[in-house]
Amino acid sequence: MARAKYQILVIPYYIENNSIQYCIFHRNDTNIWQFIAGGGEEEDDSVLVSAKRESMEEASIDTNHEYITLDTISSIPVNCFKNAKEQWGNDCYVIPEYCFGVKLLTKKIILSDEHSEYEWCDYTTAIKKLKYDSNKTALWELDCRIRAVLQSNQL
Repeated sequence: MARAKYQILVIPYYIENNSIQYCIFHRNDTNIWQFIAGGGEEEDDSVLVSAKRESMEEASIDTNHEYITLDTISSIPVNCFKNAKEQWGNDCYVIPEYCFGVKLLTKKIILSDEHSEYEWCDYTTAIKKLKYDSNKTALWELDCRIRAVLQSNQL
């Protein structure tokens, strides 16, 4: 499959007793903590389809879970990707990264070979461990959205 000219980011989360936990992943190749991240494929019908496919590939998250499309869209330099110039040409300098949250009903994750481990943690811990600002911005937005829903359900 050919790589599409965009990236996706997916933040798995779990809520228990109004406590929100986020799942972060430790990448094998870069030795950093991040959320599920991957490329779209030209065969994908939409960025949401790409997000669901990547979530299944990297963490065995079933595609039937509830996804939230975030407003956060970041620009990723193409020098972060192998063969970017060959795929997208010399005039492509950045690609968009579309962000999603996915609500899980259990904390069960089955890792792909891309990751050595995962950790469920609260917002503060996740922010400290994440490397990329794009991940931190998307997490902030998702956390605000979830807290607003939780607060409105308590009224």
